[in-house]
Amino acid sequence: MTARYLGLNAATGSQISDLDHIRQSIGKILTTPIGSRVMRRDFGSLAAELIDAPHHPKTTIQIMAAAVMAISQWEPRVALAAISINSDGPVAVADLTLIRRDGPAAGNHEELRIPLRG
Repeated sequence: MTARYLGLNAATGSQISDLDHIRQSIGKILTTPIGSRVMRRDFGSLAAELIDAPHHPKTTIQIMAAAVMAISQWEPRVALAAISINSDGPVAVADLTLIRRDGPAAGNHEELRIPLRG
């Protein structure tokens, strides 16, 4: 099967495709504060602003809601089936279960772990 999406890894410059491209895209969406992109002021997520808030169940729910809204708006290749916010040492992570909407992978469930630090 050929890759549907080709792009560059933002950290290494190496070529990435398909699920890695989606993972990188969601990471950018969740870690970009709304209003910080010059030509696309509405791009990003409120999760970026909430990540340094005190660790509290209310904050966790707010981060989850912000992530759901942002992924729904900015990543049309997937639908979010489940989300949880956890810690991986000192870093908060979003554990996502996604349903692919694109091409031959449509309907497939994918599990992603996205660090919530850029």
